[in-house]
Amino acid sequence: MPCPRPQKYTTGLLVLLLLASGCKQGAETADSAGGTDGGTSPSADATAPPRPLTEDFKSYWYAGEAEISSYSLSQARYGELREGDAALVYVTEPFNPGKQVKADRPDSTSVSVLKLNRTRKFLTGIYPYSIMSSIFYPVSDNRHALKISTSVQEWCGHVYAQLNNREDFEITAHSYFESEGEQELHLPKNVLEDELWTRLRIAPETLPQGNHDVVPSMEFLRLRHQPFQAYPATLTLSEPAKVRTYTITYPGLNRTLQIHFDGDFPHTIQGWTDSYPSGFGADAQVLTTTAQLKNTLKTPYWRQNSNSDLHLRDSLGLSKR
Repeated sequence: MPCPRPQKYTTGLLVLLLLASGCKQGAETADSAGGTDGGTSPSADATAPPRPLTEDFKSYWYAGEAEISSYSLSQARYGELREGDAALVYVTEPFNPGKQVKADRPDSTSVSVLKLNRTRKFLTGIYPYSIMSSIFYPVSDNRHALKISTSVQEWCGHVYAQLNNREDFEITAHSYFESEGEQELHLPKNVLEDELWTRLRIAPETLPQGNHDVVPSMEFLRLRHQPFQAYPATLTLSEPAKVRTYTITYPGLNRTLQIHFDGDFPHTIQGWTDSYPSGFGADAQVLTTTAQLKNTLKTPYWRQNSNSDLHLRDSLGLSKR
């Protein structure tokens, strides 16, 4: 569903309040960062005080713009590497923790989140693949992601999975595969791989390290047809440097994910590698998906939806189709 055009208001005060809200404009509330930490919300699972936001963070992430980064993609699928494009779109917005959706009318119960929309597009022979995940992570950095959703579309059909952070992790999944079908299940609260992509943009020093049970990304679980559950993993963060690497290794899945990001704020993701068996049955060979940064824009993209804005895709190195 395309982002609606921002509403127009007549007072300067309302315009200022609406700057940080994302696609459908709505006022952030309660503090100078544009929202509360949500520590008393029904879905809170905080184990530490809210992390104070730095002035650099506020200036960068609450300027009424999104950050769009494009990547050249080499995606492992069906035992071969496929060329394509990926994009990471980060933006702050108010989140309704009760309804688990973006807040149209933010109030004192709203949670300020750094949302990531992560997309991949590539071809498998004659037919295309399109993958998108949305991750809603609180900027307070003291709890798990509040919601994660993933959809995969290709000519055979499409699948959808959603995780909601409530008393436990509630997962709903739909698939055109009979063996996966309609699923509803509950998981204990372990580390979520998907939330780490946003957490490292806020405070990489807080990333979990060592041995943990981790729920892999929903993209991986759907593409590899693996059960929704946590798997033993080892997590490591490289020493401070110009570019740092966060590594997640799943011995039981024969998988290693490495995310490379700038050591300095705003910790832009430079690329990633993801190695795991690709193919069918015993013939599956370990291949490595890679992504390399092409360009980054800070822009209110939800206002740039006319044909005259197509040139902006050129600056990102993305197709106009």
